[in-house]
Amino acid sequence: MDQLLAMRAFARVVEAGTFTHAADSLNMPNATLSKLIQQLEQHLGVKLLQRTTRRVSVTAEGAAYYGKAGRLLKDLEDIDGSFNAAQSNPRGHLRIDIGSSTASAVLIPALPDFMARYPDIRIDLGVSDRAVDLISDKVDCVIRGGVLSEQSLVARAIGHAAMVTCATPGYLKQFGVPAYPAELKNGHRIVSYLSAQNGRAMPLRFERDGEPSEIAVAHRIGVNESNAHLAAGLAGLGIIQTFAYAARAALATGQLQEILREWQPPPYPFYVVYPPNRHLSNRLRVFIDWLAESFPVQGEMARRR
Repeated sequence: MDQLLAMRAFARVVEAGTFTHAADSLNMPNATLSKLIQQLEQHLGVKLLQRTTRRVSVTAEGAAYYGKAGRLLKDLEDIDGSFNAAQSNPRGHLRIDIGSSTASAVLIPALPDFMARYPDIRIDLGVSDRAVDLISDKVDCVIRGGVLSEQSLVARAIGHAAMVTCATPGYLKQFGVPAYPAELKNGHRIVSYLSAQNGRAMPLRFERDGEPSEIAVAHRIGVNESNAHLAAGLAGLGIIQTFAYAARAALATGQLQEILREWQPPPYPFYVVYPPNRHLSNRLRVFIDWLAESFPVQGEMARRR
């Protein structure tokens, strides 16, 4: 048995969720993959996977083995990468976590450039607004905005996003257009974004003549995912404050109308965050450098007046 190949095959089945998808990604027949897993189980003397006609599940022993084998395989990738020809052709697997609207409106449209530059890097993109633990979730880096609370991690600034306060024309016709932020407390309906860290509604932030302010308004509805938060605004459920890049298309078509332009929210900072590691893999290093160079949110930095 080629133990290293069998370990890689097992890890790929766990990550892909099915033998068929794993076999396709490894470019090997299903029968060969199944035989490798059987040989590995015989070698270890434990059952790693439970396989039915519809799905594959990992046993408790398989989960423990995957945790240890995954770290070993990643270390091997890092060793190979460190000796790659003058570091000019990084290769291997990156696991990246990013918020929903930033993924769909910013990162994914820009990724073809990165993939063209580094064709031997494989990316798994975790898309959600939930808070992740980089260590236990085996994530190489996360792209997040706002105030960073975890001091044990390394954070590199990659840009800022403009924020807009907006609502549908139908909502504004029914409830009126507020002339200043304090009016939001007088009968207006707010769709709040709920923090992934603590579940609390994020306050509405404004800035005028360099003076920042916050308005805490009891919300009619709260949403904890950024794409759904935008959808709630588009449905006319109330006023939202969101990223300019997320609302750009709706503002251009008139589905949303910007309000309180003189009290534009301050720019929202974005970071790439990763665990402290003296031996940062070359594939992660080039990805971070690419983000700092080309993260499209930087195009939203100009204050819109």
